[in-house]
Amino acid sequence: MNEGIGLLADTHQQASHMLGQIQRRLRGAAPRPWRYRDFGSLVSLGTYSTVGNLMGTLVGGNLWIEGHFARMMYLSLYKMHELALHGFWKVAFDTLARMITRRTEPNVKLH
Repeated sequence: MNEGIGLLADTHQQASHMLGQIQRRLRGAAPRPWRYRDFGSLVSLGTYSTVGNLMGTLVGGNLWIEGHFARMMYLSLYKMHELALHGFWKVAFDTLARMITRRTEPNVKLH
């Protein structure tokens, strides 16, 4: 997991906005301004430790999360971004390869 969740969220928001702008342009409609929405951040501190801060309209304010729940959110968000960028088969094979070679990867990743 080499990319940061925040960077991926930003890229995904930009790509979605650009797709909408192209569709609007093809219909002859005026473009809409870009607005970034910060939903928070998650940091993986190893296999069993993840912390995060969810914010904005997602939870109605700031919410600090940690532990197993934060880890599951981190992994699910990461997989969603991988699927959006690479498609099902690449993600499936990469996940399988990662499961086989996980003992050779570092335990701490800051994203």
